[in-house]
Amino acid sequence: MKSVFDTLAAMGHEQVLFCADEPAGYRAVIAIHSTALGPALGGTRLLGYASDEDALVDALRLSRGMTYKNALAGMDVGGGKAVILRGAEPLDRERLFRAHGRFVERLGGRFITGEDVGTTPADMELIRRETRHVKGLASEGGDPSPWTARGVLRAIQAAARHRWGSDDLAGRTVALQGCGSVGGRLAAELHRAGARLLVADVAPDRARHVAAELGATVVPPGAIASAQADIFAPCALGGVLDDRAVQELRAEIVAGAANNQLLEPRHGEALAARGVLYVPDVVANAGGVLSGGADLFGWPRAEVERRVHAIYDTVLRVLEMAAADGAPPAVAAERLAEARLRARAATG
Repeated sequence: MKSVFDTLAAMGHEQVLFCADEPAGYRAVIAIHSTALGPALGGTRLLGYASDEDALVDALRLSRGMTYKNALAGMDVGGGKAVILRGAEPLDRERLFRAHGRFVERLGGRFITGEDVGTTPADMELIRRETRHVKGLASEGGDPSPWTARGVLRAIQAAARHRWGSDDLAGRTVALQGCGSVGGRLAAELHRAGARLLVADVAPDRARHVAAELGATVVPPGAIASAQADIFAPCALGGVLDDRAVQELRAEIVAGAANNQLLEPRHGEALAARGVLYVPDVVANAGGVLSGGADLFGWPRAEVERRVHAIYDTVLRVLEMAAADGAPPAVAAERLAEARLRARAATG
């Protein structure tokens, strides 16, 4: 069995913090994967985990993914992630997030955080009371989910062009898993693009709401990955593409907003072997981090829009590189990101 340090070395992490403030009900893991391109940027998620080990694994995988996502998006920032273990209810969100802010502050700017699963711009305002190293505040850039959804739409269009020779989604059927803040907005984007929608969510009311608003068909959560569709769009939690899902999948394209969609790297190879075109999540869902450029670098809205729109071109580049190399797209995306990291290291 690998030690924690062996795991960190294998994944390339620089630093991992285990944080606790028991009076505040706060336990968290902050993982800094890389600062090669700049301070580590990554969201803070609040989630219930079956074990502390599950929380650590999630933080490690997500932070590594942020390094690649930021590099592929052309951002001069590294990759990190924080996960707060959701404890007993009711939560005192002010005490919880202010405690988190104090730990972020102790990192002295090596880690910049923002909204993620289970957290809101209002929570970021609470963190801001303790540290300036937080973005996505309600009073500043606000909710990144519309930008994430727009970027995923561009990724889906690029994949359609690569697979079918046209990025027109009119008449295409999309099976969308997860109707939360990003998934719901992506559903609206796809509807405007003329796609037919199958939707599912573990919270039935969310799926019914999207269906009523957009004329979508509700599918049970356990059946959405195997639904008859042209495109499968995972927009819930990660690890959805496991052995069973890969074998039962009936879509030709997989592209969605969820992080770490592949349960293990080998599932990317299995998708490729079945002829399924997979768009790596580190490319597809970069719209949210790109929207942070307004706060981080002073980008005007037009620049954010340009960069989110250009996710289309990045997806095409990754898919063409994968086809040329005979490699799964996830491997091609990592190679492209690592090339940028090496180039930065060579120039100091």
